[in-house]
Amino acid sequence: MNLYIPILLFVVIAIAFPIVTLAIAKLISAGRYDPIKVEPYECGNPITSEARDHRFSVRFYLIAVLFVVFDVETVFLFPWAVMFRKLALFGFVEMLVFLGILVVGYVYAWRRGALQWV
Repeated sequence: MNLYIPILLFVVIAIAFPIVTLAIAKLISAGRYDPIKVEPYECGNPITSEARDHRFSVRFYLIAVLFVVFDVETVFLFPWAVMFRKLALFGFVEMLVFLGILVVGYVYAWRRGALQWV
C-alpha cells in the first residue's frame, strides 16, 4: 500500500493546482474590468466590422494546411542535418525517400491548382 502514496499525492496535487491557480486569479482580478482590455487587437486601428462578418476563402485554409505540412517537413530535416555524419548513407537515402514523398505531394497539389490563389 505504501507504493501508492506517491501516486495519490500526485493526483491530489494535479487536482489542487488548477483549482488554487484559478482561485488566486479570481481574487487578484476581482473588480478590475476594463472594456479596452477585452477588445480585439487590430494594430491600433479602430474596429471596422465584426470578425464573424468576414468570410475567408476555402483556398486560404488549403494553403494554410499545405504550409503546416511543409513546415513540419523542416522540423524533420533539422535533426537529420545534425546527425548527418552518424547516419551516413542510410540516413541520406531515408531522407531522400522522405523528401521524394513530399515532392510528389507538392507536385500533386500544384497540378490540382491548390496553390493558385485566384
